[in-house]
Amino acid sequence: MERTLFTSDHQAYRELVREFVTREVEPKLARWDSDRLIDRDVWLAAGKQGVIGLSVPEEFGGGGQPDYRYQVVVFEELARVGAASLTSSFSLQDNIIVPYVQDLGTAEQKRRWLTGMASGELIGAIAMTEPGAGSDLQGVRTTAVRDGEEWVINGQKTFITSGINADFVIVVARTDPGAGSRGFSLIVVETGTPGFTRGRKLDKIGLHAQDTAELYFDNVRVPASNLLGTEGRGFAHLMERLPLERLSIATGALASAAAVFAETRRYCFQRRAFGQPIGDFQNTRFQLAEMSTELDVTRAYHDAAVLALNAGDLTAVDAAKAKWWATELQKRVIDRCLQLHGGYGYMVEYPVARAYLDSRIQTIYGGTTEIMKEIIGRDLARQEA
Repeated sequence: MERTLFTSDHQAYRELVREFVTREVEPKLARWDSDRLIDRDVWLAAGKQGVIGLSVPEEFGGGGQPDYRYQVVVFEELARVGAASLTSSFSLQDNIIVPYVQDLGTAEQKRRWLTGMASGELIGAIAMTEPGAGSDLQGVRTTAVRDGEEWVINGQKTFITSGINADFVIVVARTDPGAGSRGFSLIVVETGTPGFTRGRKLDKIGLHAQDTAELYFDNVRVPASNLLGTEGRGFAHLMERLPLERLSIATGALASAAAVFAETRRYCFQRRAFGQPIGDFQNTRFQLAEMSTELDVTRAYHDAAVLALNAGDLTAVDAAKAKWWATELQKRVIDRCLQLHGGYGYMVEYPVARAYLDSRIQTIYGGTTEIMKEIIGRDLARQEA
């Protein structure tokens, strides 16, 4: 089935991104995994090439292009070489941090942070999860207390993507303990602020090059002007932007699954056993046929969601459907592809093995599969009430 999501402009952009990935990313992947950290140089190169910051308005040095299809191109080209850690980092910046600052920031905040993110000079992070609060964000215990013209922040965060490299962190903090979901605010803390420290760079089973950290806030004082958005509306701000975050995870999942499937299909018709390519055995062909079908069907839903996002019509429920289905598909497809590789699939030198490790987190972060199903189920129940 012919894919109609992209125009000639998107295909021209793909050539630019592919050249960037070939030059700046692919030769460095092994070293980044070994170092457990991505070089900041690739951020600067991506900013210069327009691979990141494309949606940032031109007045702040970005491309001024909000069409999410360009982001899909970046996901697919990074997935082609198995750059899952960089995908996670770039997606956090462009699909989470940039929209927060762009939508909620004051003119001064936009000049201060958007410009640097568009150029790759600034890396942002968002600190939601705590040791005792993951999917249940209302369990957040980090506090921010107003003291004159400053906020005083105390608390701990964990599993923070880009937590080591980040130049600034959007902190989800409780600013009114008695206000329930209306008692949270978003406050920006910049690197070098006294009392703000980073703990361990966490050792994960996958995404080795992507820095994930613990963050600590001990009487951290920041200017009152570092409040992002409206005081007390932090939880609402988070909910409003979750559809884009969850679609971006679905996009990455589908791109990765499709890339691994393409590599596995080639492998099956090159690898021989019992005197013939393993792709000539009926069981292998059935496996490939099933995965190809699932990927095509999922791609149709995903592409419709992309167009809905561009039109401003993507709902939280539809994003939840895309997120849980695509990430579970990714996990399932990559596992089956590894099996088709046999013993070689267990060797980290093979892309399918790395993809197997990198993909496992996808059904957890951004809202677990179970949380996605709960969102969908609640909507169904509401419709019947």
